[in-house]
Amino acid sequence: MDVQMVPDPLKEPEDLQRLQPKVDVEKELGYVFKAITLTRHKIDGKVPLIGFTGAPWTLMSYMIEGGGSNTHSKAKRWLYRHPQASHMLLKMLTDVIVEYLLGQVAAGAQALQVFESHAGILGPVEFNEFSLPYLRDIARRVKEKLKETAKDIPMIVFAKDAHYGLEDLSQSHYEVVGLDWTVDPRAARERTGGKVSLQGNMDPCALYAPKEHISEIVKKMLEGFGTRGYIANLGHGLYPDMDPENVGAFVEAVHTHSKQINKRM
Repeated sequence: MDVQMVPDPLKEPEDLQRLQPKVDVEKELGYVFKAITLTRHKIDGKVPLIGFTGAPWTLMSYMIEGGGSNTHSKAKRWLYRHPQASHMLLKMLTDVIVEYLLGQVAAGAQALQVFESHAGILGPVEFNEFSLPYLRDIARRVKEKLKETAKDIPMIVFAKDAHYGLEDLSQSHYEVVGLDWTVDPRAARERTGGKVSLQGNMDPCALYAPKEHISEIVKKMLEGFGTRGYIANLGHGLYPDMDPENVGAFVEAVHTHSKQINKRM
């Protein structure tokens, strides 16, 4: 059987007419909700279940580039040549994302994370126009809707490489701001002013190190963040060739050193 993934990216604003004006999220993504419910039952309360989504600008970039890109020049071309159409697409994506996240909560997700993985390809001006407003809108709308059902779900925003936006992100209706490995935790604490908890931020490539070295790296990371409002994590995702045992060493080091730091403080 020959299976192909044929890219059919958006090229011009007229292509927006190919998109569904109103998406039935339950019909299109119901399999995700079923998987979340099944997972929630299987983990049996041992760990919290986190739902997630890509953010509008990141999804827009994939839709226009047709895949990954080093420059994202095709997507950024839209921002400069077709700003009105760009906002139209970002708004459409935001509407779907809000319904998608609400569906995940209904299915059993206990926290939500929004990934703006391509934030760093934007400068501060473009980020403030084409990313930040939609990140804020997602959190605000999800929380308002959840209030109607008396649910209070913590939300995490991760805008990779958007160092310039830490202050704004800490005032964007999210309880947690994720950091990549290029951000100093102490500086992030100062810049966010204690308004949010922080998450991160070990370089994923540190997992290629020997296990005993991983432990030392984790120790330094935890000391940098301290004990106030912190979620230990990597600064981005795992790579396919990483050894699961080294991932286990990371988790074990977090448990060991966090206990030691808490005792000292």
